Amino acid sequence: MKIAILGGGHGCYAAAADLSEQGHEVRLWRRDAAALQAVLDQGGIRIKDADGERDVAIALATGDIRAALDGAELIVLPTPALAQADIARSMAPHLADGQVVFLPPGTFGGYMMAKIVWDSGNHAAVTFAETGTLPYLARKHGPAEVAITIRATRLPTGVFPASRADHAHAVIARAYRSMERCGDILSGALMNAGPVIHPPLIMMNAAPLQHFPEWDIHNEGTQPAVRSVTDRLDGERMAVREALGYGAPHFPLADHYNNDQWMYGDAHKKLVDSGDWREHIDLHTHRYMREDTAMGLAFLVSVARWVGVDVPVASGLLAMAGAIVGEDLARGERTLDALGLGQLDKAAMHDLLQNGFQ
Repeated sequence: MKIAILGGGHGCYAAAADLSEQGHEVRLWRRDAAALQAVLDQGGIRIKDADGERDVAIALATGDIRAALDGAELIVLPTPALAQADIARSMAPHLADGQVVFLPPGTFGGYMMAKIVWDSGNHAAVTFAETGTLPYLARKHGPAEVAITIRATRLPTGVFPASRADHAHAVIARAYRSMERCGDILSGALMNAGPVIHPPLIMMNAAPLQHFPEWDIHNEGTQPAVRSVTDRLDGERMAVREALGYGAPHFPLADHYNNDQWMYGDAHKKLVDSGDWREHIDLHTHRYMREDTAMGLAFLVSVARWVGVDVPVASGLLAMAGAIVGEDLARGERTLDALGLGQLDKAAMHDLLQNGFQ
């Protein structure tokens, strides 16, 4: 299958190497074409995982998004939510009928990107999908080298418009056999683990994060008090899902710590043992704040308000984050109001998510 990978981060390089090794024809696109030079010089990406180290050839590494998208059945964007709008505008002239755009995860970016493409005048039958986490726990170890600590074992995936779910799931499953159906794209967005796991970790570890040059929020930072807050926050997320009529499984984050039933299986110890998450986190700029909190948590709070579910922990964490960065994050760009959806009733929302733009 022809697959386009858009972006240059950890997840993008992991996807490019992993899917190429599976035998797919992968085109890796980065806006910063010069940053691809190491991949071009090497002819691919060096991958490090439980099976050892090896070089994997990549069919195409390019700064030309048209070349990356041409003929691609699946377009994978393991990119920060902050980049989605700009990438959508770059993609819009080149998307064609039948293509599937997959955001792992999406922060409801699948809907937002679809709207940008539609408003640009491209009304091709393109399907957008998003899931709850990256398919990989990965870190780049160099300009053409990536270490994959673990691969996701379950990827609950929602689709927009939901009427094209059969097609989207069939395409995604050819690349990711761990993909599971979970309804429409709002359901998929409410599987996103980042806005549940990261806001408590950075807010409740704010002092050591600002004191020490590096700090592992998943090791020293994951203490019983933090876990208690995370469990309550995740309970609020699941309550929102239930109020919207989405059934189990809800993939409770507690399974990430307690058993092998979560999206990465039994992964927490491997994550900590790798040492790759001992890092410097700037509370004003890091994606845990700018993506998972300012976008993801704000989105969750806005959906809860819309559906009438009380979420005191989510609201409190969002207020704390706003105090740290000096912004009103409850009015962020990824809330339902900002996306133009806050005034819809449930019936109108269901029709939109099911059938798309008319």
